[in-house]
Amino acid sequence: MSGVGREQALWTRARLGRCGPPLDLLTARFDRHVYAPHAHDEYTVGVCVGGSEIIDYRGGHIRNGPGAIVVLAPGEMHTGGPATDTEGYAYRALYAGPALLAEGTLGGLPHFREPLIDDPELAAALRAAHTDLSTCPDPLEAESRLPWLLTALARRHSTARPADDRVPGAHRIARTVRDRLADELLAPPGLADLAADLGLSRYQLLRAFRATVGIPPYAWLAQHRVTRARGLLEAGLRPAEVAPLVGFADQAHLTRWFRRVLGVTPAAYRNSVQDTRH
Repeated sequence: MSGVGREQALWTRARLGRCGPPLDLLTARFDRHVYAPHAHDEYTVGVCVGGSEIIDYRGGHIRNGPGAIVVLAPGEMHTGGPATDTEGYAYRALYAGPALLAEGTLGGLPHFREPLIDDPELAAALRAAHTDLSTCPDPLEAESRLPWLLTALARRHSTARPADDRVPGAHRIARTVRDRLADELLAPPGLADLAADLGLSRYQLLRAFRATVGIPPYAWLAQHRVTRARGLLEAGLRPAEVAPLVGFADQAHLTRWFRRVLGVTPAAYRNSVQDTRH
């Protein structure tokens, strides 16, 4: 974390799958900072969450405000800074390898004619995923959420043609993925590896799983872990002991999902079920 006044920037490195490639996430708030002209090897996908920013790009100026998505292509020079002298800006950005945006499309890398995209639903989903993964960069969650959202970005807003959504044998695919994740609870395989074993792309695997189960693989695995955790808590183990036994990164990760699924903390659940045994 670095800062001058209210200025701050935090980098988090998420990993797409246990042995998959990294993906960098930036959470930033700047009052005066102006970037020097630079380019990235990856696509830069950003969501403004406060204030207003001016980006110099492709010979013009982009004014970016809250809720908008900005997509900057690999290798293209750009700068960025506050739109006014009195108002700063805050944003979330991720730096995605080109292949991640091409998974659900045909015809090579996607091209975005307009760098500023108005898609409130997708902007909110990108922001939520960025926030969650900056706090707890779970590899399976990152691999389930970020490629899916980046594919949606390319399919909705680039010149690339969407690939066919039909995935034959979706129920069999989903059952195979569930079984593998349950069997390898503590160190689950990455989705790219699972897809390769099934002769699919990662997008096809995600499409088949979500269509059949209704939720992405990481969410199914988290709920399965919560179910296993309940039994251990009922047996008297403490939440800090239970978390690593069912594959959560730590007690905070367990608590986050326990509350999402059951509405209470693991500690409150343990105390409640222990009370009924006496």
